[in-house]
Amino acid sequence: MTEISSDKLRRWLLGLFIVGASGLSAELLLLEHYEEWRQWLPLGFLVASVPLASWVAWRPGRVSVNAFLTLGALMVVVGALGVFFHLSGNVEFELELNPELSGSALLWDTVRGATPVLAPGAMVQLGLLGVIAAWRHPGAKIPARS
Repeated sequence: MTEISSDKLRRWLLGLFIVGASGLSAELLLLEHYEEWRQWLPLGFLVASVPLASWVAWRPGRVSVNAFLTLGALMVVVGALGVFFHLSGNVEFELELNPELSGSALLWDTVRGATPVLAPGAMVQLGLLGVIAAWRHPGAKIPARS
């Protein structure tokens, strides 16, 4: 079996990232996930991440790699916030329908509620994929062009 070079692996990871970010962006647009400021967060990060990942893939350097690494880490945070927002929105909705609901019944109805609680986990996964692709990237040692 032949070994794959780390450069080639990074390009594959970045390609997978670009495909995932593009698909998730399209899905959020189709779902009209932009009614309030909190819904703009994942869309903004995803749209910004595609050209940044492309820049890292084709012209890696200190600025592009570090910016992409930072963006990936922030995507993890935004995805985690999304899980929290979906969860808290579902709790509020379920309690509005049935104020007596509590304990495991509330938890169960909340997790299966109106908004998909774990859907923002896709953003977390993409962010982690970006961090892995940029982690200790040799391009980060290349000085920025003046």
